[in-house]
Amino acid sequence: MVQGSANLNTKLTEEWLQNYVDDWVKFFGRYTNEGEVASYIPILQEANKSHLGISIIGNEGMMIQSGNIDVPFTIQSISKVFTFIVACMERGVSYVLSRVDVEPTGEAFNSIMHLEMKKIKKPFNPFVNAGAITVTSLLNGKTSDEKLEPLFRLFEKILGARPRLNKKVYESENETSVRNRAIGYYLVELGYLESELELALDTYFKQCSIEISLSDLARLGVILANDGEDPKTGIEIIPKQVARLAKSLMLTCGMYDASGKFAAYVGIPAKSGVSGGIIAVAPPRIRQENLPFLNGCGIAVYGPALDEQGNSVAGIRLLRHIAKQWDLSIF
Repeated sequence: MVQGSANLNTKLTEEWLQNYVDDWVKFFGRYTNEGEVASYIPILQEANKSHLGISIIGNEGMMIQSGNIDVPFTIQSISKVFTFIVACMERGVSYVLSRVDVEPTGEAFNSIMHLEMKKIKKPFNPFVNAGAITVTSLLNGKTSDEKLEPLFRLFEKILGARPRLNKKVYESENETSVRNRAIGYYLVELGYLESELELALDTYFKQCSIEISLSDLARLGVILANDGEDPKTGIEIIPKQVARLAKSLMLTCGMYDASGKFAAYVGIPAKSGVSGGIIAVAPPRIRQENLPFLNGCGIAVYGPALDEQGNSVAGIRLLRHIAKQWDLSIF
């Protein structure tokens, strides 16, 4: 049976926390059997569905990692958080929000139905594919590489190294993404895109194919948890307004059409991707109890076995348990 948190209030050493997290990852790893790896992007089917790993990094530098932490994966839809951030930094928040809304849809991330049936003037939010492709079209640059250069520079500034593009995943997405092309053509018809369709799509496929590690994803989460400021240096990397807006969207729209349940049962901003990754953010919180990571933390989970909404089955269960045990909820 999974361990509880009886001793966490008095013994918050790194060793104690590591033992608990090791136990939790082992326990919730059994739920990988309830999901399936993504199949609509052929190369993602090569992932090992039994994998489950987690990395937690606190604002004060403590790192707890467990499970399959050395398996690199592509960020997929997690990239939408950061292209939205870059677009806001380049074009301004007001302009970006004039092109894409901030409302949850209740529909699947790759749905086109809500665009046609509700006759909206802009995509519902930047985390559904229609909104993400629209945001990508706003990025400055005449080529996909030029558009993504500020994103890579942002990652490099936070991580200390430039992540690589997984060309095999990019080619697999580019060759098979019929649904995204259909969404793109509809966006063109409605006049939503600010760049040519093929340029917007090529940029979108590349941003989704950026490869990352669990610890790197957790480091990105720490910056968001700290409202865009690097807790080590005190330097603002992302403007506070933009970081807070991104976190608000993660809470309301970040887990596809399961975002409401995740907000209710886990209660922290998060964004998932169909490779099985999840970035979650626990901001600093005021509690009377002596709890782990009271000053905030970034959490990254990898578990490629997905549920029907496209979220990691075991990853969500693991995050829900940790949020409950450590009282991470922002509510």
